[in-house]
Amino acid sequence: MTSASTAQSASAGQVGWERTTTGDPTDQAPDTAATNGASIPAIVRRRLATVDARLDVHAWLATAVVVAIAAILRFVGLSGPKGKIFDEIYYARDAYGLIDRGVEWNYKDNGPSYVVHPPLGKWLIGLGEWAFGYQDAETKISVPGHLMTTAPEFGWRFAAAVAGTLSVLLLVRIGRRLFRSTTLGCAAGLLLALDGFHLVLSRTALLDIFLLLFVLAAFGALVLDRDARRRRWARALDAGLDPARPGRAGRPPSGWRDWPWWRLAAGVLLGCACAVKWSALYFVPAFALLVIFWEVGVRRSAGVRHPWRDALLDELPWLVLAGALMVGTYLATWSGWLLSDDGYYRLASRYPNTPGLSDTPVIGALINLFEYHKAAFDFHTQLDDPHKYQSWPWQWLLLGRPVAFYWSGEGNCGAPSCASEILLLGTPVLWWSFLPALGALVWLGAARRDWRAGAILLSVAAGLLPWFWFALDGRTMFSFYAAPALPFLVLAVVYVLGAIISPATAGAARDEDAADRRMVGGIVAGAYVLLVGLCFGYFYPIFVGRLMPYADWSARMWLDGRWI
Repeated sequence: MTSASTAQSASAGQVGWERTTTGDPTDQAPDTAATNGASIPAIVRRRLATVDARLDVHAWLATAVVVAIAAILRFVGLSGPKGKIFDEIYYARDAYGLIDRGVEWNYKDNGPSYVVHPPLGKWLIGLGEWAFGYQDAETKISVPGHLMTTAPEFGWRFAAAVAGTLSVLLLVRIGRRLFRSTTLGCAAGLLLALDGFHLVLSRTALLDIFLLLFVLAAFGALVLDRDARRRRWARALDAGLDPARPGRAGRPPSGWRDWPWWRLAAGVLLGCACAVKWSALYFVPAFALLVIFWEVGVRRSAGVRHPWRDALLDELPWLVLAGALMVGTYLATWSGWLLSDDGYYRLASRYPNTPGLSDTPVIGALINLFEYHKAAFDFHTQLDDPHKYQSWPWQWLLLGRPVAFYWSGEGNCGAPSCASEILLLGTPVLWWSFLPALGALVWLGAARRDWRAGAILLSVAAGLLPWFWFALDGRTMFSFYAAPALPFLVLAVVYVLGAIISPATAGAARDEDAADRRMVGGIVAGAYVLLVGLCFGYFYPIFVGRLMPYADWSARMWLDGRWI
């Protein structure tokens, strides 16, 4: 994210946390309806304020420290445990097929693999295998890396570790831009870096960490788009624009430099997210609503007479273009399947008993891809086989049923009985804070009419609520389905920490009282982050599969059978 310096708060005595209605659709029009002139009225300028985009070296140094912590935790010992764990047995093999043949390939049966997830996440895993080597004991494949040869496990887990580290970087910069505070931005990144759920996904060749990364990046692009559009309106008003005038005369310039480039980038990133897992589609309407709400808000702040009408007329074409880019990006990730004859369902002549397929040039490939998607969709809708580690959405934030990725009782730990496990478990202190934080976020967001609270809540809802609907059908689900909602849950916690550090105070409050409250709030927030860190350290051995005495492992099973 672009670095920014701390903006002046609208309320006296607040540092690093602003009580703002900027951009909220409920904002009232400015007191001065006509803003034609050399300068914007103070109330309008405050409502259109964005963070300063100038380079802040100290903020980037703080960001680098947090990202370094995340990288060390994710890359050190990445090649252990040996062999493929949990669903790596599918994704690591499919990834090698993509790098080797352009499609997922079953080397044991020497034919195309039938897969039910799009290819982008596996392409990324395959890049690590291409660089560092790949090995499969079952099919007797052993391929050295093109850049260097390491333990093969490092190769297929490398991309996930990169994605996990990048997501921490993004969350720091997004949090800093949202909260206008380097401290809060770094707190968000640090909490994500010290979460066991995120750590395990960052050290395993599964798809969910890539889904999380692209969804978070798309959200960050939209936040940048919001700022860019507000600066555009501010410049136009400074130049003498009268927003009360009808038609184009009352709107800012619309040359190619003023296009919503970050919004279009968000479309591409959402296409990438959908090309990892289809569940990214749940974020598309949520993010489109954010864009509309923010565009209505900026027009209300500027004094436009018909903000809803003008926002829909002006912005819907751009949303349609962003949607087209999303679809194009998604199809581009299937290029290996489209440009070869080897993919599953690619040629109708190879599947004579499958209706609907076609070998018509060009259009036939798209028809067959559609039929492939129908078959994969049917698989997902009928996925109701019981599984030992399945769980329901209402259990996820409570850590009601984590997933065991790896277990071994072998090795010498200095005790009669040993245990080594990788458990997909969120850091308990952090995860058990999510529900109280969401409740506080609803209250604070409504009281402050704060656009940030709404954006965070809507993103959390997009990541979690659809799974409650599928639960009604008894679909088999796992806790890692909550992965793309995780960064927004962390932002909810940090929002509340920011409110504790710098609560909204009346303008007449004495400076010393405000300083005392900030000091106490800072101590409370710092103690919380420290407690999360200590909890993470305690559970760290079962996040990375460290061998330990069985008694020590058992002591970490706080919810007994639910965690075993």
